[in-house]
Amino acid sequence: MKVLIATDKPFAKIAVDGIRQEIEAAGFELALLEKYTEKQQLLDAVVDANAIIIRSDIIDAEVIAAAKQLKIVVRAGAGYDNVDLDAATAAGVCVMNTPGQNANAVAELVFGMLVFAIRNFYNGTSGTELMGKKLGIHAYGNVGRNVARIAKGFGMELFAYDAYCPEIVMTNDAVKPLKSVEELYASCDIVSVHIPATAETKKSINAALLGRMPKGAVLVNTARKEVIDEQEILDFMVARPDFKYVTDIEPGNNTEMTEKLAGRYFTTPKKMGAQTSEANINAGIAAAKQIVDFLANGNQQFRVNK
Repeated sequence: MKVLIATDKPFAKIAVDGIRQEIEAAGFELALLEKYTEKQQLLDAVVDANAIIIRSDIIDAEVIAAAKQLKIVVRAGAGYDNVDLDAATAAGVCVMNTPGQNANAVAELVFGMLVFAIRNFYNGTSGTELMGKKLGIHAYGNVGRNVARIAKGFGMELFAYDAYCPEIVMTNDAVKPLKSVEELYASCDIVSVHIPATAETKKSINAALLGRMPKGAVLVNTARKEVIDEQEILDFMVARPDFKYVTDIEPGNNTEMTEKLAGRYFTTPKKMGAQTSEANINAGIAAAKQIVDFLANGNQQFRVNK
């Protein structure tokens, strides 16, 4: 069996070494395609691959069609909207993610950006503190739970909304579950977004929802850019000069937002949530272990396609 690591943004060497150890100990072959610049390089590399480990690399129908021997794709990370799930299912390919492996890294970034925002981006003026503020966690999955854990250390009051998470999970974590997304935004000084990009959630964070938030509110988005209605958030923030937005996903209208929202808006130059050495290693090795378990034992625990 041949396992391909296909990463235009490579894993750290220590992560690759750990993946290699897992793959070769199982008697499989490991191949590397790193820092590739053309899609054709990926198409050529997948021809004889039985398994692929990726990061943010695009595995579309064309790639799947080229990979005649492919059995499994594992996205080293939580999000998997860079894989064509329908094409994979049609070709009999299992797609998995590695949930939880990047969760702490993303949660820590939330607070790095949040402190930066409430201290007025360190511009020398007087800011505010997190203690006593009401934090809304929009989706209470692996990242959301780590956000709650860290927020307790700041002395924040915690709320969450997640249509798919049992309320008892939140209450056991001393987080107050709310009944609707509208109630979450209306109740909280700060909202941290952790929803996936789906047909239901795309552009769901819009002016009407943000308009429910109190004066001086802050929105933190470390989820997906597609869940934000970018034009509406720009227009809303122009009309609401008290509102701040920080994200690690550069909006399509970043130039206009930077010009019009000076001192109230910040984006990292690229997605940074999982960009720690620990998350890099954890997700890569988890992906390797899941591939070995799938190929050797048929374990599909983390499968995300039908």
